[in-house]
Amino acid sequence: MIERDDSFYIDGRWQAFTDVSRLPVVDPATEEVSGHVAAGASHHVDMAVAAAQRAFASFSQSPVSERVSLLKRMHALVLERAETFAEAMVLEMGTPISFARSAQVPFAAEHIRIQAELLSSYPFLKVQGPTAIAKEAIGVCALITPWNWPLYQITAKVAPAIAAGCSIVLKPSELSPYSAHLFAELIHDAGLPAGVFNLVSGTGESVGAALSSHPEVDMISITGSTRAGVLVAQAAAPTVKRVVQELGGKSPNILLDDADFGTAVPKGLLAGMRNAGQSCSAPTRMLVPRERLAEAEGLALEAVNAMVVGSPLDPATTMGPIANRQQFERVQTMIEVGMEDGAKLVVGGQGRPPQLNAGYYVKPTVFSDVTSEMRIAREEIFGPVLCIMPYEDEEHAITIANDTVYGLGAHIQSSDRERARRVAARIRAGQVHINYPAWDGTAAFGGYKRSGNGREYGVHGLEEYLETKSILGY
Repeated sequence: MIERDDSFYIDGRWQAFTDVSRLPVVDPATEEVSGHVAAGASHHVDMAVAAAQRAFASFSQSPVSERVSLLKRMHALVLERAETFAEAMVLEMGTPISFARSAQVPFAAEHIRIQAELLSSYPFLKVQGPTAIAKEAIGVCALITPWNWPLYQITAKVAPAIAAGCSIVLKPSELSPYSAHLFAELIHDAGLPAGVFNLVSGTGESVGAALSSHPEVDMISITGSTRAGVLVAQAAAPTVKRVVQELGGKSPNILLDDADFGTAVPKGLLAGMRNAGQSCSAPTRMLVPRERLAEAEGLALEAVNAMVVGSPLDPATTMGPIANRQQFERVQTMIEVGMEDGAKLVVGGQGRPPQLNAGYYVKPTVFSDVTSEMRIAREEIFGPVLCIMPYEDEEHAITIANDTVYGLGAHIQSSDRERARRVAARIRAGQVHINYPAWDGTAAFGGYKRSGNGREYGVHGLEEYLETKSILGY
């Protein structure tokens, strides 16, 4: 898939290096190496940051209309190359081809379209009496993106950075780098000025650390684990750069007693196991009234039995493999922990589904009668594992929902919208979904507590890449 396994995209061109090692990229469906990606070091980061610095002076002053046109060309190219991106994501992280086509690629394209739309009317200067408030590009931005939504998370960061007039150094996950390389080609073909976008692949310990501590990087945005976010923030602190973090989650899904369980339970299970459960905001804690626990278990079992786990290339597949070996082993360990801690296993369990003898496939697993003290209720598993948790009354449900170090997302199901709104107001999370609404690429996304700092998507995402300047006597 990648022929440039010794190259990085720096200063408007692919540059090959003889001093790089190569990291294998493994197809999670077969466990075979499908290609390699170059592993950068601090001096490669220095080159990319220098290129971004040179480009920033002019790009930050470029007319809004030019940046709108760039974003529109990028959006058109994503749609034009949608199938190529989809196939790359199947190979690099095992997402089913149907899901890549219906969600991974189109949602990524939407981030670009939304930023182009916002940019055309965004007020970069507001005059308030004798004072003007100016919004200006923050500078050189380092962007660290994860393996689970490889294109979507890139566009969620790159599009607003470009809209703001910033220059960029991107470090995609070395575990799923193909779509990032395709995106760099797209950037080049869209005509972005040299140095505005740079890509250096490699590990977090090397490239990520160098970007985090780099004195000439003005902002760093990371999507990843809470552990990785903490390391980035610590490395960034001495240079007082802006740090935006979208980190872990353990999102609750409260089914109030007036919810339609026949709809709410299967939809909730599929939401929790979407992308094989590899989403930081996945609602993996389903809270149900204790008297309806058995009903929820039965409906969850039916929903799991209707899932199709298999080759991600098969359009009928609804769940492919876990994206990499390390995460596969983590999920297996946590399933074992759930059983050891006394949770009731409704369906699934350890090992691969019986019809699959190779690949990082996991049995969709549902535990019930889970309590907040259990590790499976407290730790982010990042796999297709759902915890059904009983509650006594509404107040108890809210307490359980908030009993977590995370606060990224939450769901509430109720036939009474006003009641759902009241409960939503008491949930400590950055994004709350009522009755499974449609995805909204303009809705601010980010977390409370250890789920991160800052917001992405829409105007809130754009403003993370802007500084605020007051001009008195304007």
